[in-house]
Amino acid sequence: METAAFLNDSGIALTEANRPNEAIPLFRQALAMEPENPLLWLNLGIAQQRTGDYDEAINSFRRAIFIDDGLAEALVSLGLIYYELEQFDAAEECYQSALMRDDCSPKTWNNLGVLYFVEGAFEEARHCFEEAISLSPLYYEALFNIRDTCRELKDYRAAAEFERILSGVSDFRGPVNHPGSIE
Repeated sequence: METAAFLNDSGIALTEANRPNEAIPLFRQALAMEPENPLLWLNLGIAQQRTGDYDEAINSFRRAIFIDDGLAEALVSLGLIYYELEQFDAAEECYQSALMRDDCSPKTWNNLGVLYFVEGAFEEARHCFEEAISLSPLYYEALFNIRDTCRELKDYRAAAEFERILSGVSDFRGPVNHPGSIE
């Protein structure tokens, strides 16, 4: 008999293999067994987001948060959808809420910094990228983003220093779309 954990693990593997349409039924099957499992709702939302079904993904992330208000990753994922939909106020609210629950997430700091960068709030963006780097000194996306932010702020000396650091850091995820790599 398949367990919810097995179905969840299989769904995650399919989502990571860029096969979210195949993962969604597995998450739904697992949720039939454990309807109050917030991680299953989170993973379902991630798969739905990857298919472009933002409405369903938003519903899944909200359900995960309803079940576990401390699940910062669901707020970050929800913020990413709002960012992609250019609903920047809602995205910022999600990222700020996630940081209130877990202020040690370099990914959340980076995403908030990207949002500020896109809005032209370069000082705020720089602060966020600095936070991300303080938590993960070799975080490629944050280093790339702070370099670009320093250039916007005409702090060329700092930009050159971040460029030097970047030259020694490999981006293991491949090409990144910049400015503002958000994940």
